[in-house]
Amino acid sequence: MHSTPSKTVYTGIAVAVLATFIWSWNFIVARGIYSAIPPVSLAFYRWLTATVIIFPFAISSFRKEWPAVKKSLLYFGLAAASGISIFNTFVYIGARYTTAINLALIGTTSSPVLSVLFARIFLKEHIHTTRILGMVLCITGILFLLAKGDWHNLLHLHFTKGDLWVLGAGLSFAVYNTMVKKKPADISPVNFLFVVFLLGTLLLFPFYLKERSTTAAVNWHPSILLIILYLGLGASVLCFWIWNIAIRRLGAGRAALFGNLIPVFSTLEAVLILGEKISWIHLLSFGLVITGLLIANLRK
Repeated sequence: MHSTPSKTVYTGIAVAVLATFIWSWNFIVARGIYSAIPPVSLAFYRWLTATVIIFPFAISSFRKEWPAVKKSLLYFGLAAASGISIFNTFVYIGARYTTAINLALIGTTSSPVLSVLFARIFLKEHIHTTRILGMVLCITGILFLLAKGDWHNLLHLHFTKGDLWVLGAGLSFAVYNTMVKKKPADISPVNFLFVVFLLGTLLLFPFYLKERSTTAAVNWHPSILLIILYLGLGASVLCFWIWNIAIRRLGAGRAALFGNLIPVFSTLEAVLILGEKISWIHLLSFGLVITGLLIANLRK
């Protein structure tokens, strides 16, 4: 019996790599623009743009499925708060205090580990031995990075302000991943995205107004507009769309492995674009995390 046709597999691999490459720039943008636009405003403009872009594609489904949405409004509110309002906002706040490399390593590796734990606790999913081993390696890699290569630092576990914000983001996204697994069956994928984008934007709005009243006005110029367009169109709508294609072509488990490329791309981009320094600590931490993620995704 033949496996999946090569063309289908190669297409799936290509779009999965493209999605992770586009997503990886989120951490570079977060670090590169933190002094030009406040974090809550950046998150608000990102999700407002994404909501406006996806609106014409979702409005028909939204009208048909409104009764089902209304019935599950609390569920959508929690999903929107964790995955939209909190996650990226915390990343953007953390970018004011830590490097893009740390943002990518901590932000993209803590969430999968926490997601597995939450799935076990709240969804009663079984955790295989290989997944436990992978999680241990991931946690070791994250702790090694936070300890700055000296395990004695763990005795005084000293988190930088930025590390704490990014860990909070990872925790929030793990909650979102758990919520997604419980998505109501009668809600279409495009309508699900539209509702969580919309509610996430609305939840951010009062915090956006508060931030605007206490910070200097944004000095708008074309580069900021392009960055917000990238975040709203590229990192939000486009990535979700092409990632779904990758899942259809490769399967969810196989596609998820490609998410491990995000910190690889982000680290290279941070070195090349932002001039950040990469050390043996980053490399060893990264190696532990990637090995852990690969082992955690092995089939039983």
